[in-house]
Amino acid sequence: MQAQENNSQAGSLVGAEFEVEIGPVAHGGHCIARTSEGQVLFVRHTLPGERVVARVTEGEEGARFLRADAVEILEASKDRIEAPCPFAGPGRCGGCDWQHAKPGAQRRLKGEVIAEQLERLAGLTPEEAGWDGTVVPAEGDKLPAGQVPQWRTRVQYAVDAEGHAGLRRHRSHEVERIDHCMIAAEGVSELGVEQRDWSGMESVEAIAATGSQDRQVILTPRPGGRLPLVELDRPVSVMRVDEKDGGVHRVHGRPFVRERADDRTYRVGSGGFWQVHPKAADTLVTAVMQGLLPRKGDMALDLYCGVGLFAGALADRLGEQGAVLGIESGKRAVEDARHNLADFPRVRIEQGKVESVLPRTGITEVDLIVLDPPRAGAGRQTVAHLSSLGARRIAYVACDPAALARDLAYFRDGGYRVRTLRAFDLFPMTSHVECVAILEPAHKGS
Repeated sequence: MQAQENNSQAGSLVGAEFEVEIGPVAHGGHCIARTSEGQVLFVRHTLPGERVVARVTEGEEGARFLRADAVEILEASKDRIEAPCPFAGPGRCGGCDWQHAKPGAQRRLKGEVIAEQLERLAGLTPEEAGWDGTVVPAEGDKLPAGQVPQWRTRVQYAVDAEGHAGLRRHRSHEVERIDHCMIAAEGVSELGVEQRDWSGMESVEAIAATGSQDRQVILTPRPGGRLPLVELDRPVSVMRVDEKDGGVHRVHGRPFVRERADDRTYRVGSGGFWQVHPKAADTLVTAVMQGLLPRKGDMALDLYCGVGLFAGALADRLGEQGAVLGIESGKRAVEDARHNLADFPRVRIEQGKVESVLPRTGITEVDLIVLDPPRAGAGRQTVAHLSSLGARRIAYVACDPAALARDLAYFRDGGYRVRTLRAFDLFPMTSHVECVAILEPAHKGS
């Protein structure tokens, strides 16, 4: 099909349509296709092997690639289903990437992305990474096609100009009004955020803790906006984001929620990081501890430690002679971690960026390392430092397979090899995936 130019702006291809064959999945929730002129299209709402009409959403003539939506399916994949969510689809809510794919197909696609990133950025095959190629669903998430796990315990609602709560469209500030989010956890849905008037607010974040009945909303007002009287369908604490300093301040109720994992309760203050899927914290702790095999008396590091999830799990297993140092940049998270781990006298939590704090500690040798860096990864400098500490085992928890693969290549340069890799589907319906890689010194051999 010849591109149909629907945009008068010179050079822009937005609105142009191409009939294309869809190739492999790519990192980011889309698949790759090419126009008849050879220009690359990143196409959402499609699946490998399909033939579709793709409408350009971003890009111009001569650009390296274009972004597009599949607006008509000419030949469908056997893995395609009708999207269960009424707000999914081209130009609609951007929260989910794979509503139109069977659950098993979603996990296969994520596995293909991990394999491609490992090969391209780290030069590793799945076998060399000690990975069987599977992406494992969380407990209770293996549902028939057309059913959606209610897993998202934290939902950030955007508010439109009329005060209606919704979710943002893909790569857009526009708000898609919704009356219910299908992937929201029951504790979030039962608050009834979507049915309230949020005039004067820019966003409303709803949190439903796992392992307690704690519920919280965090309000971000528009400039000059006045806080509404918050009356939701369940008891809830209320926080607000200060428009001047960006700090989060208590309006009503507790300034934290209590989360439960690894038989411990963790306090998580407003804006603090906690895994979103209700099974994620336990799933990841189990994978990390099985990989590290901590011994009594070990010295361990927990880097990017948040509120102390892995530090607590390690301290619990290292005994009175063991020691854990956690490093975290967020001030509130450090306060929470110190509170959560106060019963472990040999756990220390330091505040600051890992690359700044770790060299200042004077530590030259450790037994075990856990790192759970942000989406950008740890980076060459930090990995080089960690590689010099002689750890027996390193557990790398990654929410981005590209960052993981880059850092695994740096660890190889530092004398470490991947012993095992496991992948978990802790973000169903989206393109995101969580991995746990266990590394050991390469000289240990196989």
